[in-house]
Amino acid sequence: MRHRVRGRKLGRNASHRKAMFRNMAVSLIRSLRVDEDEPNKPSVPGRIITTQAKAKELRPFIEKLITMGKKAQPHIEAAEEYATDAERNSDEWKSWRKSDRWQQWNQRMAPALAYRRRAFSLLRDDEAVDILFDELAERFADRDGGYTRVVDLAEVRLGDGGRKSLIEFVGERDRQQSRSAAPMVVPETTDEEEPAAEVPESEQATDEAPAAEESADASAETEAEAGDEEKKSEE
Repeated sequence: MRHRVRGRKLGRNASHRKAMFRNMAVSLIRSLRVDEDEPNKPSVPGRIITTQAKAKELRPFIEKLITMGKKAQPHIEAAEEYATDAERNSDEWKSWRKSDRWQQWNQRMAPALAYRRRAFSLLRDDEAVDILFDELAERFADRDGGYTRVVDLAEVRLGDGGRKSLIEFVGERDRQQSRSAAPMVVPETTDEEEPAAEVPESEQATDEAPAAEESADASAETEAEAGDEEKKSEE
């Protein structure tokens, strides 16, 4: 039983899977340098289309290579202090090669060279290694992981109906999430209520006159009703 065994077999043995991931990684990395005159140039740099299972298995393989390139950058920067611009095998280069500066450069460059050899043992391609250490390592210098993304496509592969996905490097064509602005909160006023405006005396008089007339009419009606009740009682 394959309980807790990591990874997919993908219908291949170990050596076949290793060769497949190597070719896919080289294709993805080399797609960043597009030659306009190449007949089979990729339509989008830094992207390849494959099946979903292969893309998910290729992602950690690629990201570990980028991490190697990032780890080599501090050693390369430290070695630049002792490097020379002289042409190889020239007199100036030979004198630098015999000096103590070359010893300092060699000591600082050794870890970076080890990372480069490890990457080459996995890719077996000089151009892909150059792109990895010269471009991708600088591009993701300030990013801690998550250098690639896998996007499922709404189509299947002809023949077996396998689900297709694309894998690409992040940093370009990133989807920006639009966030709506929060509603503005208006603070409540704590000022005292303004006093009611004074009504002029002329308006007060006009308002009091109808009220007095209504009260007089109501008293007259009550007196008339009382007189009628008394007459009925006498009868």
